[in-house]
Amino acid sequence: MSMTAHTHPHGRFLRDVLICSLGAYGGPEAHMSVFMDQMVVKRNYLDEKGLVELIALCSMLPGPTSTQTIVSIGYKTGGPMLALLTLLVWAVPAIIMMTVLSFLYALLSSAHLSSDVLRFISPMAVGFIIVAAWRIGRKVITDSLTALLFCFGALTTYFSREPWIFPLVLLVGGAVSIAVARHKNIWNRISVRPPWRYLLLFCIFTVGAVAAGLVTADRLPHLFEHFYRYGYLVFGGGQVVVPVMHAELVDLRHYMTNDEFMTGYGLVQGLPGPMFSFAAYAGGMASRGNTMLFQIVGALIGGISIFLPGVLLIFFVYPVWEQVKAIKAVTISLKGINAVAGGMIAAAAVILLKAGGIQPLTLTVAGVTAVLLALRRIPAPLIVLGALAAGWLFAGR
Repeated sequence: MSMTAHTHPHGRFLRDVLICSLGAYGGPEAHMSVFMDQMVVKRNYLDEKGLVELIALCSMLPGPTSTQTIVSIGYKTGGPMLALLTLLVWAVPAIIMMTVLSFLYALLSSAHLSSDVLRFISPMAVGFIIVAAWRIGRKVITDSLTALLFCFGALTTYFSREPWIFPLVLLVGGAVSIAVARHKNIWNRISVRPPWRYLLLFCIFTVGAVAAGLVTADRLPHLFEHFYRYGYLVFGGGQVVVPVMHAELVDLRHYMTNDEFMTGYGLVQGLPGPMFSFAAYAGGMASRGNTMLFQIVGALIGGISIFLPGVLLIFFVYPVWEQVKAIKAVTISLKGINAVAGGMIAAAAVILLKAGGIQPLTLTVAGVTAVLLALRRIPAPLIVLGALAAGWLFAGR
């Protein structure tokens, strides 16, 4: 266990994780800005470069990027047990909320819930990302090379959002950093002790899910196979996995209608926590027509199984990563990887702003949010509540 683990009480760390969960709106890019504010600026569990390093590592793995990042922070702070508790505190509230909402579709539809209530959430999230990109940019841009790599990461991921782009540009950034450095004897040998048990569990669940889907026609084993597969095949977070889920659950399996699916997607946009929690709603909706308990189990299967592969992978990869960093070439590559990752976050701010429509009102909300965060006088959760309250006041206007 690292010295950091003795410095920070685990109870306080988990309270900070809960604050992140309740204040994390808008997908993985926005979540990173919440981590920056709570875990770096306020609590100093790690520094800006350390956070960007973890973001880059998790971006190269399949699964929920923001979940893997905060679980890695838990692992760094207090080892595997704190990492597991971090996962539960981070994800369970959102899974419970989306499970409940899988029962409330008819009520929400009959009440004609207006999406205007959520109108300021997206531009508010942009404000979070602007501040995160600014703070990270100050740390990772140290010379002309890192400035160019920052721009490379921003432009490449702005014009192409294909899942394979994210790990590719990070690898390019690391390779360029090594090539330009021209150091000798950088591939020193190290002793690596991988925790193979986590990789073994990942493989067991992967093979078991496929086998269960082949040998039984029961709905619940099939749901486990579907959502577990989404968890290990998708890079880039909730925005990427949702179209994949739609193609199978709506178009192919007909577990729910398009309107039902999109209602759940709209709701998860306005709720805090990881976007992968949408799987709990989808699992619940796919399990309707039986008992209430059956639907609850279906929702929990969806919520748990989609997180499982990514978390098992980070439990395997993170300790190896900490050992591999002793290789000089890897240390040199981090300069370029961190610069590219900073550019990716900057691009996310522009993309989300365009998605919400570049209008005076949205620019104002994003700007006010950024200023409030930069001044550090109003906690992030209160800013989120303020955006929701403003959306309710201006709904229909």
